[in-house]
Amino acid sequence: QVQLVESGGGLVQAGGSLRLSCAASGRTFSSYAMGWFRQAPGKEREFVGRISWNGISTRYADSVKGRFTISRDNAKNTVWLQMNSLKPEDTAVYYCAARSGIYGYADPGEYDYWGQGTQVTVSS
Repeated sequence: QVQLVESGGGLVQAGGSLRLSCAASGRTFSSYAMGWFRQAPGKEREFVGRISWNGISTRYADSVKGRFTISRDNAKNTVWLQMNSLKPEDTAVYYCAARSGIYGYADPGEYDYWGQGTQVTVSS
């Protein structure tokens, strides 16, 4: 069982930056690949990026590539999403998710545990 708690969301102007954190409970955090997703009002949940269990492998959606970076520290049971050059279209609730295994995937159905989400609003 893994519990995930996101934090760090807020209101930011276009071009600004935010760093989201996802703190995980449990002693087996390193057994999980992690993913970040987002959901805007009236839209489906969208893949943002994922990181492997050891932090070596990352993948990003084309819409955020070059602007967002995912990292993790297994000793701190935490994964981060650094978001730079934010755009109004990045406005959404952001979720972290955990998947037992080496790699994460873009399909939200592949993940076992989800956080409650944190709101990110980018003003123009």
